[in-house]
Amino acid sequence: MNQIAPSELIINDRGAIYHINCRPEEIAQTIITVGDPDRVKEVSKYFDKIEFKNQHREFVTHTGLLGKKRISVTSTGIGPDNIDIVMNELDALVNIDFETRMIKEKLTSLNIIRVGTAGSLQAEIPVDHFVASTHAIGLDNVLNYYIHSNNEEDKQVLQAFNTHTQLHQGISHPYISGASINLLKQFVSGYHQGITVTCPGFYGPQGRVLRMGLTHPHLIDRLTSFNFGNHRIANFEMETSAIYGMGKILGHQCLSLSAIVANRISKEFSKDGAAAIENLIKKTLSTIEERV
Repeated sequence: MNQIAPSELIINDRGAIYHINCRPEEIAQTIITVGDPDRVKEVSKYFDKIEFKNQHREFVTHTGLLGKKRISVTSTGIGPDNIDIVMNELDALVNIDFETRMIKEKLTSLNIIRVGTAGSLQAEIPVDHFVASTHAIGLDNVLNYYIHSNNEEDKQVLQAFNTHTQLHQGISHPYISGASINLLKQFVSGYHQGITVTCPGFYGPQGRVLRMGLTHPHLIDRLTSFNFGNHRIANFEMETSAIYGMGKILGHQCLSLSAIVANRISKEFSKDGAAAIENLIKKTLSTIEERV
């Protein structure tokens, strides 16, 4: 087994991995990810004790205790490109020896739970409600840079999605990955469930029109009307597919939870999105403390 070169695994002067600026002892095995750096403190304010606070660029991490449960919360910034950084670096912190620059013989599986906002793609999933993503379909292409595979059911869902939306014709090469079943079954009560579509942008990639015309003007209708057996698309956002896909490859348990702040069918936007995400944070932490 070869050493990982300094250009590939960047460790700073204090022995922390470059982007998220954490040392191995500064993260817990259960990690909440949030997009907004300012949201980290909105999670950690519920900790009984904060052990570490780290920051570099948009990546803020707090690690502490929630009751007897050690937990970290880290911000990713917006988008699947940032998820590529965070997932690789969180994995490196537990599965690569920073002294030898070698992959450890015994690997650690992290619990990684995204807590964020999203737009609903179903009329019956209104603003201020919560979604637990059973699967994620990525329009962002990040996972296509890595070797990955799917089971037969996921292959069939993805084939049906491509046939229905035609997004694979010149605009994207969609991929699919599922949530951790062990985590998903802990987050059932009070959550809608369904597929989450991850987009590589907020405006055109999510069907919004301001001043530029769209190559897929019927995107919302095609996503909303998709179904395959019991599967339908519940919402879309900008991180989940990369978390699920990379988490599966690396052997981590991942789940994405979303507070719905916009309903793209009814054209509504939450009157108090901050309250919706605050309620989701509290609900998530309660479940983690009791069951995860």
